[in-house]
This record gives sequence, C-alpha cells and structure tokens, in this order.
Amino acid sequence: MYIPPPRASKFFVNEDEMGVNAPVIHQRIIAKLTIGLGNLYHGNHSIPLEPLPEMMLDFTYSSPTPDVILFDNEADQTRIIIEICHTSGLKHDLAKTIRLIDEDDYGVLEGFVYNYKTDQWFRYRKGDGGLTEPSSFSEILQLDLNSFL
Repeated sequence: MYIPPPRASKFFVNEDEMGVNAPVIHQRIIAKLTIGLGNLYHGNHSIPLEPLPEMMLDFTYSSPTPDVILFDNEADQTRIIIEICHTSGLKHDLAKTIRLIDEDDYGVLEGFVYNYKTDQWFRYRKGDGGLTEPSSFSEILQLDLNSFL
C-alpha cells in the first residue's frame, strides 16, 4: 500500500505560529484543560466529548491543529476547539476559530480563544455571525472552561 509523504501545509507554517516552540505557560494551559476535561470524560463520564491536545481536525496532513479539541467519538467529529494565545496572537486565533466554525468543514459547533496575558476568554458558536462574546462557558458541555485554570 502506498502512503504519500506529508505535504507542507499553510496550516502548519502560517496558522500555528507557536508550533512546538510554544512557551511553557502555553503548554501548561493546554495540559490543565486536557487533564481537567479528561477527568470528566474518562473518570466520571460526565461529558460526552473526549479532550485531545494538539490534534488535527481530520486525518489529513493539511488539517488545522487547534491547541485542544473536544471530539465526539460517536459522530467521529470535533465539536469544540480551544486556542491558547497571548495578546499579539489574539486577532489571528479569533479569525482562525471563526473561520473553522463558519466554513463547516469539520463539524465544529463551538470555539474558544484564551488570552493568557490578559486572562480573557472569547467564545464563538456556529451561527453567531462572526461575533464573539467574552465567555469561557461552554453551552455544549454546560461548564465553565476557566474553572480548570
């Protein structure tokens, strides 16, 4: 069976500018969210979506890779994405989150961007018409994501 080699993608080069060189605080926030949500998913089974860090939205090499996804294993789709940023990356990550939800290529219904420099959360939901709101509360999960930080 022939497996094509990975292709360079604008998502890996331009989209995820922090990449593997992200600062410790960036990685720490990803870990806290993944552990907290993972305990709810794997431990007491109180949420229906599995949290996965740095996971591609689909299984192609050119797929975008949010910092944390919440995956619906029954529907085989990502339902929530979370981006972690600092002030200078906020505009880019908000635009990326809105685009990934509005383009509807991946089944994402809700997206969050957390600015760790200002401790601000922004939420965008499918159908919000490009307007984010300052919130860390997930309507899908019925919980406050900030409680894990």
